[in-house]
Amino acid sequence: MAKFKLALGLLASLLFALAPAAAVHAKEAASKSSAAKKQNSKKAKVVLRKGARATGDRAIGTRAKAVPREKAVRRVVTVRGKRKVIYQRVTSAAVPMAAPMPTMGDLAGLNLTRDPLDLKSSVALVLDQSNAEVLFEKNSNVALPIASITKMMTGLVVVEAGQDMDEVLTITDDDVDRAKFSSSRLKVGSQLTRSNMLHIALMSSENRAASALGRNYPGGLPAFVSAMNAKARKLGMNDTHYVDSNGLSKMNVASAHDLAKLAMAAFQHPLLRQFSTDPKAIVEASGHPMQFGNTNHLVANPGWDIGLQKTGFINEAGRCLMMQAVIEGRSVIMVFLDSKGKQSRTADAGRMRKWLEALKPGNLVLPGG
Repeated sequence: MAKFKLALGLLASLLFALAPAAAVHAKEAASKSSAAKKQNSKKAKVVLRKGARATGDRAIGTRAKAVPREKAVRRVVTVRGKRKVIYQRVTSAAVPMAAPMPTMGDLAGLNLTRDPLDLKSSVALVLDQSNAEVLFEKNSNVALPIASITKMMTGLVVVEAGQDMDEVLTITDDDVDRAKFSSSRLKVGSQLTRSNMLHIALMSSENRAASALGRNYPGGLPAFVSAMNAKARKLGMNDTHYVDSNGLSKMNVASAHDLAKLAMAAFQHPLLRQFSTDPKAIVEASGHPMQFGNTNHLVANPGWDIGLQKTGFINEAGRCLMMQAVIEGRSVIMVFLDSKGKQSRTADAGRMRKWLEALKPGNLVLPGG
């Protein structure tokens, strides 16, 4: 009995000694459990803040460049039972931009040709209008897509056909561009006189107007395109071919030398000179006035004396420009094809003008060709 009491006393003492340590462990476990519950109870909601935009650099040259983009995000969290709003910037990887589509000039390697003026156009030609003397040329005999410069031949065929300029024409579904899906301010059903159609086709490069002009030719569009090609042959434009009246097809091609011939022929018609060089005009469409502007901002520049012009652009052609201007008292024809950059064609015209102003008789530069 005495031994049993002794053993029982030792067991009780051991339990009392272990109790504080167990309590500490239990307290630590409870603390960890509580912290875990609080951590799990936090709720985060990611919302793109209104007005926030992703930023990034455009691809440079022909290589696509991936640049990280930042987004401002709004996070809603619950801390100690209270909702709290915080803002953070989150960086995400950007998707590389696609490389620019090569033009037909690029595919032919014309963009590798260098010239003294560092032009952005792969093709350039400047002629003295009085005697057709070549003042500057670069790849000028290569036939390339000419985009909406096509519309100058459209205008030439219309005025020389002697059609009634006051006849009212209607935009139809046939005039809608279903190949390149180019935009137009003329809705299907819009009615304009042939004169107004021609005006905005030359001044504002209105594709549906140019299409309507071709459709309303005796024999329809096929006959009109045949007349365009016949006129090109008559002018000696041997590298030229047309398939439509608005220039949306890459199959409308010509060389710079051919376009210089077209410019000289078109310049003989006052209506083509006026319509192509008006800075802006108001025309009536279905009885409602509409204001249109010129696609060539140089015509509104008082420093330029421009008598005829036409711009053009489709992806396959690049930026194009055909223009007659008076520089230092000399009338010249300028042609720029396959230019890179929205303002590059007019910038090239400016470079060419400065070069011509400094040009002395007998000191001609004839690069490329």
